[in-house]
Amino acid sequence: MAAGRPRRRDDLKPQALRPKEATPSPLAGESPAELRRLLRDMLLIRRFEERAGEQYALGKIGGFCHLYIGQEAVAVGSMAALRPDDYVMCSYREHGQALARGLGARSVMAELFGKATGCSGGKGGSMHLFDAERRFLGGHAIVGGQIPLVTGAAFAIKYRGGDQVAAAFFGEAAVNNGAFHEALNMAALWKLPAIYICENNRYGMGTAAERVSAIYDIAARACSYDMAAETVDGMEVLAVRDAVARAATRAREQQVPTLLEVRTYRFMGHSMADPIHGHYRTKEEVEQHKARDPIATFPERLRAAGMLDEEGWQAMEADVAAEIEDAVRFADESPDPEPSALSAHVYREA
Repeated sequence: MAAGRPRRRDDLKPQALRPKEATPSPLAGESPAELRRLLRDMLLIRRFEERAGEQYALGKIGGFCHLYIGQEAVAVGSMAALRPDDYVMCSYREHGQALARGLGARSVMAELFGKATGCSGGKGGSMHLFDAERRFLGGHAIVGGQIPLVTGAAFAIKYRGGDQVAAAFFGEAAVNNGAFHEALNMAALWKLPAIYICENNRYGMGTAAERVSAIYDIAARACSYDMAAETVDGMEVLAVRDAVARAATRAREQQVPTLLEVRTYRFMGHSMADPIHGHYRTKEEVEQHKARDPIATFPERLRAAGMLDEEGWQAMEADVAAEIEDAVRFADESPDPEPSALSAHVYREA
């Protein structure tokens, strides 16, 4: 580009905006059973989301529904690095994190159906999954709204003298909010054990990040707060796991925050109201990213390493299919919330 010439949006070619790729993490020394568990968790999320899309089309799920298809490696890798007593908050695209956190397919599907047996009693729906026992403190519909809340949770951890961490998941569109900058500034200033995990799938609804952000490298924003940061290949579950593990160790041992930019890609539209490709991206672009689909590439790596055979893969597929079928049946047969539940959990009971 000529010196001094203003940058045009046409100069930003899509190939420069692919998820940052790195050499796949070596499998040597890894537990085969643990790797198969990570694969199963990703497969469970994928099949769950596929059925959720079907049930939405049938009218069984109301309201908004934002599917996580394509981003499974982020949720599974992150949760594998966190402890059960750590705190997690997400955006409205949180089915994957909830399942990876262990909320259970029945509990999550029933919540999507608005049933009393759902994890939020049928009153939260797709965007507001919650499980206090697992310290999964909700999906949040306000863009970036969970970022200061996680900062507050990290402050509470430090105030109590604990060694847990608080992790926030959010999309790249949230980083231009004032709450993002205010929260990260406070976390760095007060040295809080927080992990800010930006799932950069390039598109905030239907707008490409390069059209709304002066810089594309979100991790570079951490330098404003003298905060540790990494850019991670979000299509590689082990790379995500290891990066979150480093951030968690940093938080526990040094009481300092980390910003992780995890470059991933959603294969579906922004929500069920958005066509798969919409008018903002091409079919060719989506297919290009599907070549790195973690549900396809990770089992191939396990096969090549002798950690998974075809019989084992078929058994895993059948087991996951049975779990999802059970979850749909459970949700469908569960009762609606009682009218009296409408006012429950609104005010604190004495």
